[in-house]
Amino acid sequence: MSDYRIGDIGKQLGLTADTLRYYEKIGLLKNISRTASGIRIYNDKDISCLKFIQRAQKMNFTLAEIKGLLQMREDPQHARTEVRELSHRKLAEIETYLQDLTTLRNELTLLVNLCTGSEEGCPIIEGIEKGQEI
Repeated sequence: MSDYRIGDIGKQLGLTADTLRYYEKIGLLKNISRTASGIRIYNDKDISCLKFIQRAQKMNFTLAEIKGLLQMREDPQHARTEVRELSHRKLAEIETYLQDLTTLRNELTLLVNLCTGSEEGCPIIEGIEKGQEI
């Protein structure tokens, strides 16, 4: 098993030292070893945990949800139902977000097309000022 310092993790995973300290502070990372002088030393298990956190964030899980997922990760067989329910709720949130993005894309497309065909004023500014959905 390899040992890594905070700077090594930053280079390898693209995380700042502040982020790593914060993850430890809020309990996402546990039992980080330290040298006699207090320097944090990370191991392969910590890197695996950090990669899990990064992937879960890309899936739009909050840090609080990720903390729960990390606890469930310790005993996945007994947490299956809980993980499935959490993932189902997250999927529903993402579906709603995608619908909102589709509406926004359609509105912006229409405004850009109106702007292209307009010779006076700015339909984009006017549309944003009115705050109305198109």
